[in-house]
Amino acid sequence: MRFTALGHVHRWGKGARMYGHRHDHETHRHAGAGHDHSGHDHTGHDHSGHSHDISPDADRRWLGLALLLITGFMAVEVVVGLLARSLALLSDAAHMLTDAAAIVLALIAMRLAARPASGHYTYGLKRAEILSAQANGLSLLLLGGWLGYEAVERLIDPPEVHGGLVLATALAGVVVNVLAAWCLSKANRSSLNVEGAFQHVLNDLYAFIGTAVAGLVVVLTGFTRADALATLAVVALMFRAGYRLVRDSGRVLLEAAPPGIDPRGIGARLASPEAVVEVHDLHIWQITSGQTALSAHVLVAPGGDCHAARRDLEALLAREYGISHTTLQVEHAPDPVMQLSRPRTAQPASS
Repeated sequence: MRFTALGHVHRWGKGARMYGHRHDHETHRHAGAGHDHSGHDHTGHDHSGHSHDISPDADRRWLGLALLLITGFMAVEVVVGLLARSLALLSDAAHMLTDAAAIVLALIAMRLAARPASGHYTYGLKRAEILSAQANGLSLLLLGGWLGYEAVERLIDPPEVHGGLVLATALAGVVVNVLAAWCLSKANRSSLNVEGAFQHVLNDLYAFIGTAVAGLVVVLTGFTRADALATLAVVALMFRAGYRLVRDSGRVLLEAAPPGIDPRGIGARLASPEAVVEVHDLHIWQITSGQTALSAHVLVAPGGDCHAARRDLEALLAREYGISHTTLQVEHAPDPVMQLSRPRTAQPASS
């Protein structure tokens, strides 16, 4: 088997040089190819939503329950924070507000993604979930930057902190966020959309744990800078989660191959059957979370069965890589070209 890189075109095959093949990226014309056997396969593929065991309706129920828990406690925390004049509690309430916004955004995106394809949106609005995940990741980064700035200010000039009230409210917040995180864990976390909302709530849980530890330290020692130090630790976790969400959603929007899938390895595997002469124009991308798509141009040996080769390759992709949304353009390779050259004339001997 031979791999050749021609510019940006990768080819996998068994000696493409013996064939008089010229590939045109604009028209897909093939000298001597004769006819085209394109195939589009959706074996086992569900266009209405994610192909996972949890239904979208169940996902929405779990997200709705988490939203109810978060908004209810957030209202209580705002009241307690105002009464105690605690900026730490009000900051936690602001964090919970972003959690609620993330879940609302996720619910809206799920409803949009469930709409069937129509008009100019040939994939439907499935990538609304990816946009939601990216918005969640960016909000984590922005909120982490603001909290980090506030924490540094408190390290320089620590405010008065009512440790007992902060500790009690933070412990209640831990319980509420554990319940909310449990609800979100029951939804389909393979969706970047749901994962974004989950990361928001999980980071809020870390924030409440840090606030509780800081409140305990203030109660026992009077060291008010403990609140700011705990916040900085939470900020580091927020940056980590936000970066991952932005990175993963960006890969989908840029149509990169999904993590764990090696396009070169798949190209070589597709070219391995005896009937296949060459594979090129291989593209692998994600439509949305959990929906991988593949397209490729395949040349089979002259006289080979294009339809059988396409079916075999589609079965191979579904069996070995779990890719069932495939579009394969299969054609006969041109007949081998014999190159003739003029016989060399004898050169007169030099005197």
